[in-house]
Amino acid sequence: MNGLITAISTGFTAFTATNLDDILILMLFFSQVNAIFRKRHIVAGQYLGFAALVLASLPSFFGSLLLPRPCIGLLGLVPIAIGISRLVNSDEENEAEPEETPAQSAWFSSFISPQAYSVAAVTFANGGDNIGIYMPLFANCTWQNLVIILGVFFLLVGVWCLAAYRLTQVPAIADNLTRYGNYLVPFVLISLGVLILVDSRTLENPGLAVLTLVISGIYLLKLVTTISQTLQAQVPALKVLK
Repeated sequence: MNGLITAISTGFTAFTATNLDDILILMLFFSQVNAIFRKRHIVAGQYLGFAALVLASLPSFFGSLLLPRPCIGLLGLVPIAIGISRLVNSDEENEAEPEETPAQSAWFSSFISPQAYSVAAVTFANGGDNIGIYMPLFANCTWQNLVIILGVFFLLVGVWCLAAYRLTQVPAIADNLTRYGNYLVPFVLISLGVLILVDSRTLENPGLAVLTLVISGIYLLKLVTTISQTLQAQVPALKVLK
């Protein structure tokens, strides 16, 4: 029972952390609904794009058959790095313009319509972080937990679509989500990465703990160097303005 609850909570946390920004894109799509671009195209496209992200992440699950779990836990550094990167760098909003083609009458045909493919393409293109999070997550799963987590994922895709549609009807909530959502995601990602490291008992192994520190130090050094270069590039521009 505890394993079931853990798998459900893990699936919910991972999905929320990687798709909080997607709800803003879904809101954009739903605001463009008309006689040609229908709500069912958005839902179908979201499922297609998300399914592609899951398929791209699944190979890591089979890696657990080749490597010990503590070693795989090192992949928890990926969401931590993504979270830190999001704290430092501002995100760019992705926009897509759907093609105008004759509307389809059935839900099944929506999955093969150009409108759905345009939504799926945006979902997949915006899912680089998803793959980075799902790969270490799947690698630490058993078959039972994987099935439960995937079930939670695909259930929440529908919930996300419904929530985005409802939010387009409440401007005040949409504004607040846009304003504060980007501040919340990095901390959720970092927490998820730490959870993976701890749950995999990676840090209990002295060698892996040292390796974790070395990788973290190299990443932070590179991050500091990038920030310094960016600031140095901005100094001449500020002098010109003065």
